[in-house]
Amino acid sequence: MASSTPRLKNIYQDQIKPALMEEFGYKNDLMVPKLDKIVLNMGVGEAAKDSKKAKSAEAELTAIAGQKAVPTRARKSLSGFRLREGMVIGAKVTLRGNRMYEFLDRLVVIALPRVRDFRGVSDKSFDGNGNFSLGLREHIVFPEIDYDKVDDIRGLDVTICTTAKSDKEAKSLLARLNLPFKN
Repeated sequence: MASSTPRLKNIYQDQIKPALMEEFGYKNDLMVPKLDKIVLNMGVGEAAKDSKKAKSAEAELTAIAGQKAVPTRARKSLSGFRLREGMVIGAKVTLRGNRMYEFLDRLVVIALPRVRDFRGVSDKSFDGNGNFSLGLREHIVFPEIDYDKVDDIRGLDVTICTTAKSDKEAKSLLARLNLPFKN
């Protein structure tokens, strides 16, 4: 299937890139920060007791991302948590290219407005290197998830990695991509 360029990618190329060049005074197109990747992570604490929960989390994350999720495994054995090394404890997906832009578009336009009592994302969630993380308490805000078939409501971590050198540049980029910041 031949997919066309995502809406958000076109907006980035046509409007955001020139605006960022003007705002920060970049001399070259390649200096302008852009999205690098988006990593989705779902930890399943109960997976140590029930391996079916890890499988269903993997399937749900695959549905949300539109790309196969890979299981994450425990690095060490921790007897306090009844965890052995190599045991599946969650799932993750790394999105790049068109899928990344399509996911960000769905996150901003569909999923975040469906979060209860949503007042915007915190602008304090940058890591100092231009990457932004946000956590969702319920993964059921995505339309790809059928609420009636969900066995358990899980949280979801979304990390947006950019090529920006500073948090200020990254915040400007993400704000122009319509990520709803509180302030």
